[in-house]
Amino acid sequence: MTHSDERSEEERERPRVLPTRITIPDILGEMVYLRPATSEDLPLMDRLDAYVNASGITGKDRVAERAAVHAWVRRSEAWADGTDVGSGIDDPERRRTIAWALMTTPDDHDDEPVNAHNATEFLGMIFLIDIDGWARSARIQVVLGKDFRGRGYSRDAMPRVMTYGFAEQPEGLGLHRIWVAVPEKNTRTFSVYQSLGFVPSGTSRDALWDNRLGKYQDLNVLDTLVDEFDPVRAMDAFGMHVITTNPGMEKALSLHEHSMAIKKQQLREAGLMKDIDDERKRTAEAAVQQHARTERAPSVGETMRADAERLAGETLDAENAWPYNSSERNTSKKAWWRTLGRDRNRRGTTADDDK
Repeated sequence: MTHSDERSEEERERPRVLPTRITIPDILGEMVYLRPATSEDLPLMDRLDAYVNASGITGKDRVAERAAVHAWVRRSEAWADGTDVGSGIDDPERRRTIAWALMTTPDDHDDEPVNAHNATEFLGMIFLIDIDGWARSARIQVVLGKDFRGRGYSRDAMPRVMTYGFAEQPEGLGLHRIWVAVPEKNTRTFSVYQSLGFVPSGTSRDALWDNRLGKYQDLNVLDTLVDEFDPVRAMDAFGMHVITTNPGMEKALSLHEHSMAIKKQQLREAGLMKDIDDERKRTAEAAVQQHARTERAPSVGETMRADAERLAGETLDAENAWPYNSSERNTSKKAWWRTLGRDRNRRGTTADDDK
């Protein structure tokens, strides 16, 4: 029996029925904390103007987008409660859905790692929708407040949610395919999805109506498969780190390391690995030489330049300590992923505000 035959047999034996009840896991990111969304979060979406420019992001108008989000959250709650919402095989409108609330730390906790306790600021929601147990497929969708878009939150959350989706049951959903749909004019989001590992798979011509432009537009479909998606690579592309406590991540990391070992072996067999090893050796030797140069005693000129830089730094520190402008300055000791969502006039809402 060939490997292809074994895999086909494995797929035939795989269960195609989703559980009647599910425990939606919390998922930790570097910028965001994901918890199960509830109906109580829906008014926050309105307050954040989460449906502004919906036609450019998802292809729906604001009213339709809002109605869809409300339906997705209700379905997610119903699945978590074990309420009968149908199998979703015959009726796509009754397919299972999982909704998470995207949370982050407020401004006065900027320097703290995000966690379940300090992530009190609501950003929007992320969904796995159209979960088809028979085809083991689902669509992923992010809906953020207007002021939180383009700040890197989606890039932090999506690979971690997808890792959960691809993880085998009961740790994850055991999906085979995850896909997204992007209006043709949303080229920026299209590029982001490609960087996360999605591959263009088709176009629905004139599938959407753009009322502002007064014309139809195409809907581009991208997808990725379980044996194609590498969450480690997707997160590394944006400087994000692996968090092994998240569902499915430990196994995904193991598969990534195994894949990298195979690729290195293939390079060695092709005679290409020696060039890479030689380049690493040269880089290491150069670093040692640079370190040795910095260990020697500085010259008079170097000492004078260092003193000048130190004095300039002290002057700058004094300026920063001036009480009337300190509130306008951000600390310089922040990783890039912690500052993405901060350089703006925040109009966010904390969960505590609505209690």
